[in-house]
Amino acid sequence: MNLPALPLEEWRASKETLHRFAQIVGKIRMGAVPHRNHWWHATLYVTPRGLTTGAMPAGKGSFEIELDFLGHELRVRTSWGERDAFPLEQLSVAGCYWHLTELLAGFGIEPDILAIPYDLSPKTPFPSDDHHAAYDRDYIERYFEILRFSDQVLQEFAGSFTGKQSPSHLFWHSLDLALGRYSGRRAPDLPDADFVTREAYSHEVIAVGFWAGDDNIPAPAYYSYTWPEPDGLRSQPLHPEAAHWGGEAGNSRALLMYDDLRALPDPHDALLAFFESCYLAGARAGGWPVEELRTVRFR
Repeated sequence: MNLPALPLEEWRASKETLHRFAQIVGKIRMGAVPHRNHWWHATLYVTPRGLTTGAMPAGKGSFEIELDFLGHELRVRTSWGERDAFPLEQLSVAGCYWHLTELLAGFGIEPDILAIPYDLSPKTPFPSDDHHAAYDRDYIERYFEILRFSDQVLQEFAGSFTGKQSPSHLFWHSLDLALGRYSGRRAPDLPDADFVTREAYSHEVIAVGFWAGDDNIPAPAYYSYTWPEPDGLRSQPLHPEAAHWGGEAGNSRALLMYDDLRALPDPHDALLAFFESCYLAGARAGGWPVEELRTVRFR
């Protein structure tokens, strides 16, 4: 398996534009679908061609928005037979916002979103952001190939757990593909945190996922964290050998750099081993009933 290189600095401008495209689409989903725990109603999902909102209610029907990274266009489909699309190349964030708003209005859909980027700098409102307009189709396709590969491994990983578990989904606020497993126990309250964080971390969770890099870790990486962090977490073994613990005690993350993974003979098995070792590290240190939560397979 030959996974593509994705050096952050080579496509940072395109990533920043794509991140805002995803936030526009994600905010529409968040406002359209019923609330779910831990903000699961706000996320996007990997498809064979890109990222989708899935079906969202609209009047007596439903609609879907997809970012197509193979055709390089944004597509909208409705249950009453309407469909339309526009290209993503040579499009600013403002252009994407207004094209999508007008397209949806033509279908009788008028979403009401806070049209400002979340946790991104600068916070130029989407309707006036003509600065972010880079779109390198080669790197977008590379990113999507990695998303598709990562999603497939996450789906396989999910099959070994019978407890409460999130889908494999993309959180558009940080542009990371993630899956969370839950012990079923409430986590300590976070009285000083904002309401977004309190909802996200209301219960004990072990999360695994992929991000494409940012200013904190300027390279693509796979990661895991356990919340709340149990004593002894950092003494637990990780696999493969290239995986390591980052951060500090109390804010630890298991990391497997993407370039280290793609250099291995079998990236699929190595990534599955990484996710499993991260889960077992958090579950064993945190006193989860590991065997009770393991899937029983029937053949």
